[in-house]
Amino acid sequence: MDELDATEVPTVGERLRAAREAKGLSLDDVAAQTRIPRRHLESLENSEWDRLPAPTYTIGFAKSYASAVDLDRMEIGEDLRSEMGGARAPTTSTDVFEPADPARTMPRWLVLAAIIAVILVIVVMTWLSNRSLQDDNNVQRPAATAPAPTAAAQPARQAAAPPVAEGPVVITATAPAWLRVTDQGKKLYEATMQPGQTWQVPATAVAPLLRVGAPEAIRINVGSTVAPPVGPAGQVTSNVSLKAADLMKGGQAPAAAKSQ
Repeated sequence: MDELDATEVPTVGERLRAAREAKGLSLDDVAAQTRIPRRHLESLENSEWDRLPAPTYTIGFAKSYASAVDLDRMEIGEDLRSEMGGARAPTTSTDVFEPADPARTMPRWLVLAAIIAVILVIVVMTWLSNRSLQDDNNVQRPAATAPAPTAAAQPARQAAAPPVAEGPVVITATAPAWLRVTDQGKKLYEATMQPGQTWQVPATAVAPLLRVGAPEAIRINVGSTVAPPVGPAGQVTSNVSLKAADLMKGGQAPAAAKSQ
């Protein structure tokens, strides 16, 4: 009888090994690329099902291995499922979970980076919250010790006070002007002054008073300071105190002064 040579169909593990060797890869290369432990890759190539996890995970390993060596992952998965269906005996041992396709899982460094980022966010938010509370406290403290409104208004009133001027009181005519100056009823000076003409109030005068026919025609200086006008233009003005302090207030005579 003629003997017929039976051609053996290669197992999934043999096909994976052949594809790996054809690409010039070692088991360590495939393990680094797929993140599957080297011992599981060896068990796949040798069809050692008892040394592999549950069928679902084992098929996942085989698909990842197939992708790494450019084989059809779906075909490898189906062939391995059929191959394991008749070759693997049921077991009651607890399978150790390993991801079916580690390439799809989140890398460990990325998980650690995410955790660190969350911690940093919490730390920064806590610091900002504490700083905000401190700023609020710093803002509130000055308000508690702020001076009363009446005390704050005093500098404004003081700023509005008339300037203090010292020196001789000198009357200068800027246009023809008639005027008369008395001191306690006694006449000190009376004349129609011409432009540029001046007259100085004696330093010995006690309460000198001015009467002028044209207030706009004279200028009164207290030292180097020009005093305010003593009356409205074109109107005879009387009882204008020529004391320096009174002139700087507007030239008003004391209430006891008599009209001339």
